[in-house]
Amino acid sequence: MPSARGTPRCPLRKQRPHKARISQSAARAPRRAGRPLLASHRWQALLSHIQLSRTAQDLTEPYWAADAAKHLTAEGITVEITPRLQEAIDEEWTWPNYPMPWCTRSEIREVSNQAQKIHDDIRHGQLLIHAHAHDGHTTVAVGTYLHPGGKSVYLHGEDHLRQVADTFDSPAQALLAFEKVHAAEMRPGPAPLTDTERAAITARSVFDVTTAKPEPSRPEPETVPVYLADAGDHDALLDTFLDTHGEFEKWRTWSDDTTHAIHESQTLRIERVHETPAHETAWTVAAYETPVSDRMWVLTATGATPAPVLQHLLIHLADGDGWDTVIGAPVDEKMVTAATQPLSDAGWKHTVDGRWIRWTSPDGDAGVQFDAFAAQHAPQNLATWTLWAGPGPDRPTWAIIASPHSPSSLQADLSETLAHETGTRQAQPGREHRTRLAASAPAAPAVTAGRPANRSR
Repeated sequence: MPSARGTPRCPLRKQRPHKARISQSAARAPRRAGRPLLASHRWQALLSHIQLSRTAQDLTEPYWAADAAKHLTAEGITVEITPRLQEAIDEEWTWPNYPMPWCTRSEIREVSNQAQKIHDDIRHGQLLIHAHAHDGHTTVAVGTYLHPGGKSVYLHGEDHLRQVADTFDSPAQALLAFEKVHAAEMRPGPAPLTDTERAAITARSVFDVTTAKPEPSRPEPETVPVYLADAGDHDALLDTFLDTHGEFEKWRTWSDDTTHAIHESQTLRIERVHETPAHETAWTVAAYETPVSDRMWVLTATGATPAPVLQHLLIHLADGDGWDTVIGAPVDEKMVTAATQPLSDAGWKHTVDGRWIRWTSPDGDAGVQFDAFAAQHAPQNLATWTLWAGPGPDRPTWAIIASPHSPSSLQADLSETLAHETGTRQAQPGREHRTRLAASAPAAPAVTAGRPANRSR
C-alpha cells in the first residue's frame, strides 16, 4: 500500500518457523513512532534497532501480529501485512490435545500470554527461580520477583502452559511451602531448558544483533579468606534472618532509616542503620539482663563488614547460646584463651604490645585485638575486643568491636569464622587486596556506654 511522503510505514511479515511451535512475526517499524509502541507489547528490538519481533512459545504469533497492526494503525502508522502473514491471521486454527479443553480460543491466548510473560521475566532477570521439581506430571518451581515489593510465586507447568499457582509474601515462606510438598524431588535453581525454550533461543539468535557483539562478561567472583570478602547486601541478610527466626520482631524508626530486631524476651536487641558509609557503625547488638536493666554487653560492626562474618554472628545470636555473662567477674586469661583458641590453632601470629594483645592472620591482612586495660574497666563498656581487616585496628577496612563482657563463646565463634571460613569478592583487573586500599581510612568507632534511645515502631 503506497503512503504519503513522511507518513510512517510498518511492513509486517511472517518468518519461517525454526522448530515446531516456534515462529516469529517481524515488523520493520519506524524508529520514533512504531518502535516504542511495539516494545511496549514485549516485541524484541532487532536488526539495528529498527526490526522487532515477538518470539512466543505457542501458535498464536499471527494473532499478536494482527493485534500489533491494530495499535500501529491507531497511531497513524501505515501497516503493510504480507500475504503469507495475512493467511496465517485468517486461518481458523484448533489446538489438538490441548490440556485444558474447556478454554475458549481467547482464553487459550490469555494463558499463553501469561506464560510468555513469566518466560520473559525469568529471561530478563526480573524473576529469580530458587528451586524446581517434577511433580510426576510437569515441572513446578518457586521464585521471587526482584522489583520493590515483589512477591514470591509458585509456578506450575512448562512453556505455554506455565502459570502462577500461588503467591507468598516472602522467599522463606514460599520455599518452606514448596519443600513441604516437593522435598524428595526439589532441586536448586531453575529447571533445565525445555525443547521449546531452546528453540526460542535459536529463533532469537538468528536476528538478535547482540549475539554477534556480546557485552564483555564480568569476571567471576574469586574465593578469598572470609575477612577479605565483599560486604554483600546487609539489608537482605537481615531480612532473611528475620524471615527465618520468628522469635525476633522487626521494628522500624519513624524516619525508616533504621531497623530493630528485638528478641521476644526483650533482652537482646539488634539495630541495623541503613545506607551507612563503609567505615561507620552499621550494626549494634546489645544484651540486657532484664528488659528494663542496663545492658550487659554491646557489639558493633561497620558497614563494610563481610556478609559471611555477619551471617555467622546472627546465627550465633539466633541459637540463644551464651547471651548471659557474669557481669561482676573480671575478664581473665582463661576467657581470653577460650575466645582466641581457633586463631592460635590456625597459626595466627600472637604479639603483646603493652596493654594490647593481638593475633594477626598469616597474610597480615586481618587480626583480633584484646585491650587488657579496657577489660579491667568493664562497667564503662569500653572497646575491649576488636576484629578487623586492613593495615591495623586503628585504620581498618572493616571492624567489629565488643565490650568486656561480650560472651567468650561468641568471640570464639567469630575467631573460628575468621580463621577457617571463606567468602567471595568480585574480581577486578589490577585489583589489590582491599586491605592495601584502606591506608587513609578513619579510625574504628569506639563502643560507647549507655543504652540506645527508644524508637517508635
